Amino acid sequence: MTKPTGLHTLESKLSLEQHIARSLKQRRISQGVKISDVARIAGVSVGMVSKVENAQVSTSLDILSRLCDAIGLPVSKLFSDYDIAKRGAQLIKAGEGMEVVRTGTNVGHSYHLLSYAQGPVKLYEPFLVTMDDAAEEFPNFCHAGHEFLYLLEGELIYRHGERLYPMSPGDSLSFDAGVPHGPEKLISVPIRLLSVIHYDDQEESR
Repeated sequence: MTKPTGLHTLESKLSLEQHIARSLKQRRISQGVKISDVARIAGVSVGMVSKVENAQVSTSLDILSRLCDAIGLPVSKLFSDYDIAKRGAQLIKAGEGMEVVRTGTNVGHSYHLLSYAQGPVKLYEPFLVTMDDAAEEFPNFCHAGHEFLYLLEGELIYRHGERLYPMSPGDSLSFDAGVPHGPEKLISVPIRLLSVIHYDDQEESR
């Protein structure tokens, strides 16, 4: 397995104070409420509301609760949204997926993993699979989970168990991955195939 060539992550750059400031201001504006109205309802000064909305002060939980009440924003949602924002996102640029070694790699198949570092438990694995003229052998796969295939380029006949499925660009196929499966015949190459394997909670990815 090679090292990732391109891992682009979108991490939350906001501190808690900045997150609170942005959330309060966006909520107030969406409700059409003026700063003076928030200050009056919450029982604090206009200057205090302005400073909180601009992340210039760290306010007490009591004042924060009053500000949230004034604009109808639950304090619990304020903090839960901050936790969600910190999870970030992962961007894999074209051609930068991590190349992995799987059955079939040595017979003209290449596999690029399009998402990784998901945490201690893998919920899914998306692969970009490429097959060319060198793919003369067609190994059967059998593993945990359910698999979804989407053909991007080329034509092939795909086997799942005892059944054969002809596939053209735009065709998709989903199935129980515990049943032996794999390409039966390559009709038109090169072939580019998106494969997404989903693992149930009780299943272990292999």
